[in-house]
Amino acid sequence: MKLTSSLAVLAAAGAQAHYTFPRAGTGGSLSGEWEVVRMTENHYSHGPVTDVTSPEMTCYQSGVQGAPQTVQVKAGSQFTFSVDPSIGHPGPLQFYMAKVPSGQTAATFDGTGAVWFKIYQDGPNGLGTDSITWPSAGKTEVSVTIPSCIEDGEYLLRVEHIALHSASSVGGAQFYIACAQLSVTGGSGTLNTGSLVSLPGAYKATDPGILFQLYWPIPTEYINPGPAPVSC
Repeated sequence: MKLTSSLAVLAAAGAQAHYTFPRAGTGGSLSGEWEVVRMTENHYSHGPVTDVTSPEMTCYQSGVQGAPQTVQVKAGSQFTFSVDPSIGHPGPLQFYMAKVPSGQTAATFDGTGAVWFKIYQDGPNGLGTDSITWPSAGKTEVSVTIPSCIEDGEYLLRVEHIALHSASSVGGAQFYIACAQLSVTGGSGTLNTGSLVSLPGAYKATDPGILFQLYWPIPTEYINPGPAPVSC
């Protein structure tokens, strides 16, 4: 009971530790706020999406306009999002990409439909103990490698962090999301993306990685929601 109470206090203390992903870039150079990243609805509140069926699950986008800039990125390079102020809740970090259809641009594509494939996910350390940790905890920047075998073209790159501190009931998981606009060059074009998914659509509120008891009983397994990441 003492352990459970202590963890509940910690969870409550972190209830206001919300965050956004306002800047992004490659090669150690980040854009200004909301220049390459589409401005999200929580740009003031920093609050999360909690309904996995909401259209906000796509890019959590504010309005219908894309970001003013699309950044050029070389396939195989690392791409970084800033976190404002930092990732303040426990949970997994995931990245998805969607290729912009012919006749559209990264700035005009809305990301709807079965167009997304996952390129990264992480999981916890310390499962089965009372010292579970997540690789993204406290980060002020998060990065992902753009697959070297991707096809050249314009893409949306979606960052997603799922906060699990209140995820023991349906609707308790918190999703922090943003999309950057990329123009990718230098890829081999051999990437097999497998079955593409829709966002929203890929998740159910009862998926085991979303409806999840983080604190007690101590979890011994974590299953990331969504498809498996693709690789070259």
